Amino acid sequence: LMKKNVPQTDTYIRPFAYAGSLSLTPNLERDNPFYFAEYMIPLGDYLPTDKGVKVCVSSWRRISDNAIPSRAKISGGYINSALAKKEANTNGFDEAIFLNEAGHVAEGSAMNLFIVRDGVLTTPSKSDDILEGITRRSIIQFAKDLNIPVEERIIDRSELYIADEAFFCGTGAQVAWIKEVDHRKVGTGKRGKIAGTIQDLFFRVVRGEEEKYASWCTKIVVSHQSLVISL
Repeated sequence: LMKKNVPQTDTYIRPFAYAGSLSLTPNLERDNPFYFAEYMIPLGDYLPTDKGVKVCVSSWRRISDNAIPSRAKISGGYINSALAKKEANTNGFDEAIFLNEAGHVAEGSAMNLFIVRDGVLTTPSKSDDILEGITRRSIIQFAKDLNIPVEERIIDRSELYIADEAFFCGTGAQVAWIKEVDHRKVGTGKRGKIAGTIQDLFFRVVRGEEEKYASWCTKIVVSHQSLVISL
């Protein structure tokens, strides 16, 4: 796909695997035909990565794993994301943060979340109805490699208001630091030390500039240009 289209800028590739059926009955029977499709679009900035993100806690709750498996990217579940994102934008925010049905912090409308308190990098646990994101997993590894204390645990809503730092992460969101939650300044309201260190490393890695993480990237030569494909 990349070789055929020869992109001239950062590009997002979205793959789909889906079941096909002529029946009106929704089912996932093994004899249904399954298909694969993908498309690519210029990436740009899904969220601002340089000036900070203003977010709100959404009135919509993160869809439960008992309704639609939240740990996977399932297209029908994106209505949950769309409702939260629309509400946030309508009210003047860049992005939303979901709570799950238990009232614990889950994630952004379509990206994972980290906070920093007292020098510890913290992200909601996999059992809190979050996507088990590849970028999330990568950042946990970055933290370990940088000797930054990191933990996965329940995060309460009030911790968003007293966090020293916070940031989103995802394939589209990349690493975007948060400057306000519900009109409350996060830390100093500027990019924090840990968020900055993680963000800078992330961008070097996805551009193939860190030999240590070279195996995380796939290099493709397109019309004599060398493109780096990162997960």
